[in-house]
Amino acid sequence: MDWERVVGRNVKRLRLERGLTQEEVAHRVGIVNSYFGEIERGRRHPTLAVLGRIADALDVQLEQLLQRDGSNPTNKHT
Repeated sequence: MDWERVVGRNVKRLRLERGLTQEEVAHRVGIVNSYFGEIERGRRHPTLAVLGRIADALDVQLEQLLQRDGSNPTNKHT
């Protein structure tokens, strides 16, 4: 599993759904824009702390950044 790509895809999707720029989210997270862009492209290995701050900046649960199919974990049917 390429978790960097999974996270990056989810981060980008959630950011776009909220109408935010990479710069806005990077500023909220406290990281430089180039690093944030690399996360979205699946080229970086962000720490759990950074992932948590990204989730906070996007107003989502951390688990949503890790969903392989991009679905909301609270909406999954078991």
